[in-house]
Amino acid sequence: HNEALPERSIGRVLSFVFDRMLIQVCLYFYCKFLWRCLKFVMRKLTGRCELQRICYSTKPGASRTMKIETSLRDSKSKLLQTSVSVHPDAIEKTIEDIMELKKINPDVNPQLGISLQACLLQIVGYRNLIADVEKLRREPYDSENPQHEEMLLKLWKFLKPNTPLESRISKQWCEIGFQGDDPKTDFRGMGLLGLYNLQYFAERDAAAAQQVLSDSLHPKFSKFSKTEWEKKRMDKAIGYSFAIVGINITDLAYNLLISGTLKTHFYNIAPEAPTLSHFQQTFCYLMHEFHKFWIEEDPMDIMEFNRVREKFRKRIVKQLQNPDMALCPHFAASEGLINM
Repeated sequence: HNEALPERSIGRVLSFVFDRMLIQVCLYFYCKFLWRCLKFVMRKLTGRCELQRICYSTKPGASRTMKIETSLRDSKSKLLQTSVSVHPDAIEKTIEDIMELKKINPDVNPQLGISLQACLLQIVGYRNLIADVEKLRREPYDSENPQHEEMLLKLWKFLKPNTPLESRISKQWCEIGFQGDDPKTDFRGMGLLGLYNLQYFAERDAAAAQQVLSDSLHPKFSKFSKTEWEKKRMDKAIGYSFAIVGINITDLAYNLLISGTLKTHFYNIAPEAPTLSHFQQTFCYLMHEFHKFWIEEDPMDIMEFNRVREKFRKRIVKQLQNPDMALCPHFAASEGLINM
C-alpha cells in the first residue's frame, strides 16, 4: 500500500505536466489562427496588407524595421521568410517579388518599395555584421603575422605617443593594461576583434582613450575635483587594467550584437546597413560609459569587476528595450533617417 503512494504522486506530476503542455500547444495554435484571422479582417477593412500598414503607420527606425522583420519572418510565405537573409544585391528584386505576391502596384504605392528597401537593408546588414564580427572573433592573434604585429604596435603608439616601446616582449605592456609581457595571450577570448576595437578607440577617439587609460591607472586623479572625490567617497577609488577591460567590453558588445539586443540601436542610427564601423563606435561608447559607471560604483577592489560589469550590462539592455533608443547619437547617421 505504501509503495503505491510514490507511483500515484508520479502519476499526478506527469498528468499535470501533460495538461500544461496540452494547454500551451492549444494556446499556440489558437493564437496563431486568431492572428491570421485578424490580419485577414484588417486587410479587408483597410485594403492594405500588414507590410503596408506597418510602413504607413510606424515611423522609420527600429520601431518600423523590427515590426517588418517580425512580419516577414513569421509569414507563411517562403518568399517573405527568406527575404530577411537575401544578398544585399538581391534586395531590389526581392521587393519587386514581394509587391507582385501581395498584388501591390508600385506606381500607385511608390513609398512602400522605398520603405521596405530601407528596412531590408538594415535587417540584412545586421545579419552580415554578425558574420563579419564573428569572423574577426574567430581569428586568433598570430605574432608571425606582420599585419597583426603592426596593429598591436600601433595600439601602443596611439595610447603612449610620448613613450617608446623598448622591445616587442616587454613589461611595458602592463602600462596599458595587459597582463604580461606579451599581449598576444590576452586576445585568446575575443581573437582579433579585441585588438580591432582597442585600436579603433585609441586611434579615432585618441584624447578620450588616453584619458580613460590615465584614469584607470590613477582613478583618484581623474577629471573629478578634490571636492567631488570627497563628495562621492572616491578617495579610495580602485583602478583597472585598460586593455583587459577593453577586451571584456568587446565581449559584452559581441553578446549584445548576436543576441539581437543591439538591433534597437543600429536600426535607429544606420539609415541603411549597419557596418563594422558602427559596431566599433558602439564599443567606444560602451568604454566611455563603463568607465564612468565604474567610478560611480566605487568598488572596494578589482574582485568586484564581474558584479559591476553585470550591473552595467543590465542597464544597457534596459535602455535598449526602448524602441527609440540610440546609445551614441553623436556617432549617428540618424539625420539620414528621413521619413522613407
